[in-house]
Amino acid sequence: MIATLTGEIKAISLDRAVVEVGGVGLLVNLTQNSAAHLNLGTVVTFHTSLVVREESLTLYGFLTIESKQLFEQVQTVSGIGPKVALAILGSLSPEELATAIASENIAAIERVPGIGRKGAQRLILELKGKLSDLSDGARVSSHQPIWREQLTNALISLGFAPKDSDRAITTVVTELQGEGIEPGDLEMSELLKKALQSGGRK
Repeated sequence: MIATLTGEIKAISLDRAVVEVGGVGLLVNLTQNSAAHLNLGTVVTFHTSLVVREESLTLYGFLTIESKQLFEQVQTVSGIGPKVALAILGSLSPEELATAIASENIAAIERVPGIGRKGAQRLILELKGKLSDLSDGARVSSHQPIWREQLTNALISLGFAPKDSDRAITTVVTELQGEGIEPGDLEMSELLKKALQSGGRK
């Protein structure tokens, strides 16, 4: 596995660069934002992720270790490969993605090219609470809105398991945001009613 590489920038395009390392030019795929920060002739260190396929070896490069970790982590979500993962990082910083997942902001995530609404919902469902190692994102993802904490406590007191309450709340949030309604704008009694109707228990 190639974890990092340091070399001179020999060529730059919109979303990739050629980096000369020991006389060999390596093609590194980048986000457009990263490519925009590069200059020809400068020596740069990239944190890299090597994606191995039967017909190809593809290098993806990042200017921070947090971005590389996030790139690899979002690919653990079903249906998300390296190209979509790179598009996510090109649209959202690690902190912005952690915030969007923690607050279940589907709209922010579905703006990423190629992900769509279902992909955004899957990303939230599978990564919620798992971004604890992404520096600033950790502090964001560990914080829940007050209304969500109150609703979780109410459901648990009614016999829901923590996992079931989380599933029910996620369903309610998805439905409300689809209607353009912020959950925090509703009364707790209304949120509880919707969560109970969602049938979160398995």
